[in-house]
Amino acid sequence: MDDALTAKPQRLYSLDTLRGFDMIWIMGLGHVIRMIAESSGSPSLLSFSNQFEHPVWNGFTFWDLIFPLFMFLAGVSTPYSIGRALEKGQPKHTLMFRIIKRGLLLILLGMVYNNGLELRPIAEFRFPSVLGKIGATYMFAGIIYLYAGEKMQWVWFWTFLIGYWLLLKFTSAPGYPPGDLTEPGNFMSYLDRTILPGRLSRGIHDTVGLICTIPGISNVLLGIFAGRLLKNSKAKPAAKAKWLAVGGVISIALALLWNLDFPFNKNLWSSSFVLLTGGISLILLALFYYVIDVKGYKRWTLFFRVIGMNSILIYMSPVFIKWEQIAGRGFKWLGQLAGAPYDAIILGLCAILIQWLFLYYLYQKKTFLRV
Repeated sequence: MDDALTAKPQRLYSLDTLRGFDMIWIMGLGHVIRMIAESSGSPSLLSFSNQFEHPVWNGFTFWDLIFPLFMFLAGVSTPYSIGRALEKGQPKHTLMFRIIKRGLLLILLGMVYNNGLELRPIAEFRFPSVLGKIGATYMFAGIIYLYAGEKMQWVWFWTFLIGYWLLLKFTSAPGYPPGDLTEPGNFMSYLDRTILPGRLSRGIHDTVGLICTIPGISNVLLGIFAGRLLKNSKAKPAAKAKWLAVGGVISIALALLWNLDFPFNKNLWSSSFVLLTGGISLILLALFYYVIDVKGYKRWTLFFRVIGMNSILIYMSPVFIKWEQIAGRGFKWLGQLAGAPYDAIILGLCAILIQWLFLYYLYQKKTFLRV
């Protein structure tokens, strides 16, 4: 997922930068913004801070974009990593096994992230995970990229979205009317709590359950389409950015229409949610690509690239490293100078800084976690 694009003429600085921009919110910036809003008591800031929390069920906030944007970027990197290997003559079956190995490793890492390394009863073990969904969707999308032509890849993209919509539209949990999209009544949640062993994140529903992996494949495929445009199109770079943005606007427009019948819902990973997050991802990539790779404004990107080039490592690190405790031990005095309620904000920012310095050290040593 974090393949270094070592061929310098084709290196997408915007890809690493955008991935780093995506990850810094998970590193604690979103939490810091919520603390600032709470400490201020300002109604406008409190309203803004709602963008850094997931809706209970239907709806969409900025926080909902973090996960699908990462999946999209995994797709963007595919034509550069797998595509380059194909161009070098590596057999498809060899690359398929590499893709499967990566996918399964991410699924395993996701279980470690959820449950730690301690043994526990199956009933207390949570199998679905964010990394697991990334691994599964990347795996299926990568195999489609390998063996399906460009037109068939689009067919698969729409088949997953429309098929998933029809599945939920004409089915439901027992005792509920067909097409019920409530948490207890929808068919996806019913299947997950029937099929999946262990515990679910919300008791009767898992936010990254088994069935919602199906539309998630389309997030990665959309990234593959964007990556292929950037890598293979003979259009001028500025034109590529324009077409990415146009594609994003079209995707958002379709999402808004579909939302009328199949609401935006990260919990269900609804088809309208895929098109909305995919459209925003396309526009963000267009913006970052135009500013960084077309116009050449690269100096400011180092802060984010340091994060983006070790994204899986920093995501997994809280399992083994308690960043907030380290910040508390090293910078408690700074928090005391600031006083309540700003001490928690200061320590939150210090925790982000410590994580970044750790990643910068690895960046300087050219040490990157490859998955």
